[in-house]
Amino acid sequence: MKYLFKLRSYLKPYIWQILLNMLILLSVTGLSLVVPQIIQGVIDQGLQAGETAFLIRSALILVCIGTFTAVLNLGQRYLTEWIGAHMGYDLRNAMYDRIQYLSFTYHDHSTTGQLINRCIEDVRAVQSFAGDSLVQIVQLSVLSVGVVAVLVSRNPWLAAVALVPLVPMVMMTTDFGQRITRLFYVVDNTLGDLSAQLQENVSGVQVVRSFARESHEIDRFDQINRSYFNARIKVLSEWSKVMPTTNLLITMGTILILMVGGPLVIQGKMTVGELVAFNAYLLMLSGPVQQLAWLVNAIGESEAGAQRVLEILEHKVEVQSPVGAISFTNLSGRVEFRSVSLRYRDERSDALSGIDLTVEPNQLIALIGQTGSGKTSLVNLIPRFYDVSEGAVLVDGVDVRHADLASLRRNIGVVLQTSLLFSDTIRENISYGRSGATDEEIFAAAKAAQAHDFIIKFADGYQTAVGERGVTLSGGQRQRIAIARALLMNPRILILDDSTSSVDTQTEKLIQEALDQLMEGRTTFVIAHRLATVRRADLILVMADGRIVQRGRHAELLSQGGLYKEIYDLQLRQQNQMLEDEELEAGLLLKQGVTDPVKGRRSSDWSLS
Repeated sequence: MKYLFKLRSYLKPYIWQILLNMLILLSVTGLSLVVPQIIQGVIDQGLQAGETAFLIRSALILVCIGTFTAVLNLGQRYLTEWIGAHMGYDLRNAMYDRIQYLSFTYHDHSTTGQLINRCIEDVRAVQSFAGDSLVQIVQLSVLSVGVVAVLVSRNPWLAAVALVPLVPMVMMTTDFGQRITRLFYVVDNTLGDLSAQLQENVSGVQVVRSFARESHEIDRFDQINRSYFNARIKVLSEWSKVMPTTNLLITMGTILILMVGGPLVIQGKMTVGELVAFNAYLLMLSGPVQQLAWLVNAIGESEAGAQRVLEILEHKVEVQSPVGAISFTNLSGRVEFRSVSLRYRDERSDALSGIDLTVEPNQLIALIGQTGSGKTSLVNLIPRFYDVSEGAVLVDGVDVRHADLASLRRNIGVVLQTSLLFSDTIRENISYGRSGATDEEIFAAAKAAQAHDFIIKFADGYQTAVGERGVTLSGGQRQRIAIARALLMNPRILILDDSTSSVDTQTEKLIQEALDQLMEGRTTFVIAHRLATVRRADLILVMADGRIVQRGRHAELLSQGGLYKEIYDLQLRQQNQMLEDEELEAGLLLKQGVTDPVKGRRSSDWSLS
């Protein structure tokens, strides 16, 4: 039980409740040891001697003991469950806290289902041990010592004979406990895989239906479900071998008592009451011993759960604030990459290599390149989502590894490529980064992100629930709320990862006009595939294979040729023609007295880029 022992600190806050529970347990055990003695007196003195008053007195004593024991058992059960529930509560909180701080690298290699299973099922197994199994272990130990002591004191020879079958039982259950822990670890892992598969399928149900892959997904789930089923069956088969053997050995103990003790009673060396009491003590021990297989089974499950829980609690947080971390107050927004290389865990090659870059405050940096060229990896180093393998990333001259993480990230607004919203209201999603923001500030951010108009059209306005992952909103609406969330933080550094990829041209134009104003006074990194952003960038970084292969402004890079010219010809030339057409049309509309070119066009005139 080495893994369960490591979690003992979670029981320390409840030491007084545990001590009270142990006191009750000792009291119940002590009272139970008295009962066979009273029964012996009833047989030898009450029945055989015919003392009616003794029988009545003994009956009343047994009633009082039974009533008091029932009350104590009620209190013990309540305390047992109370302790287990509180430990489970604390352990789940500790698990959740640790998961919040684990690095992106850890989450890259973990599935959601496995994490959920560890926080719920594995913690439940540990909680069950703390609340019930631990008490049973103590009860079994105390009762065993008490019963053995009484049996030996009454008749050492008969006690030795009666306890012989218990020796192989203890050896067998010890071996069973070692095997069952390994089996339950496999069970827990397969259950985690099952949870992961279920979560993935439920989240991706639209994709499954779109491609008519229901049968394929059912088969995949059946395979994992079959693995879980087989793992459980292995546990049951092992347990089923132990339980019948346990019952047989207990029966053997009773048979030996009758075979050895019966002749003693006939010879007058032992009374009938003593023999009955002796057997009652053995049967009193047989109950807990019979539960030993159940108990070992429960301990094995709890030990496997504890092992999986500790794999998270003891996992080193790779990215965290160092001792004496530097906090940012008035960040200017200067960012520098010095000979930076990045290699993700378990990868054979670098995601980034030899990055040298200096970005002055308030500059707009556009990153372009094919998928997998390293654009997202580069911007992820600024808020220190990952640590560099070589070199250093500096913000205002401070290595981000020496900065306070909360302080650093409060100054960086990030709009991820996938706009994740939480199952809450629109207002709560926008104010996620600033929980104390006023309604006026939230409305201003939403207006700046061109989200206010569609939000107020909902019946509940800003109190509209967006559903899981924002499923009730369109892709463009989710993206604009995500932008509003980042802008409400009023960051000095802004990172936009393809932030307008999910909106139509008209909406993009509205967002872009807002972003033009909001980028003023901020250092901005944009991963963009749109010429409008690229053309006005102060610096364009062209990336390939984790390196910056070209850098400069639009016209300069076009004249150089190379990869930028290829990307322009393949992807951006058509956008350039569209922009020129729009500028021409805007000029014509202006001559006709239309001051807002966007409103002067029909929505049907806009097309996706």
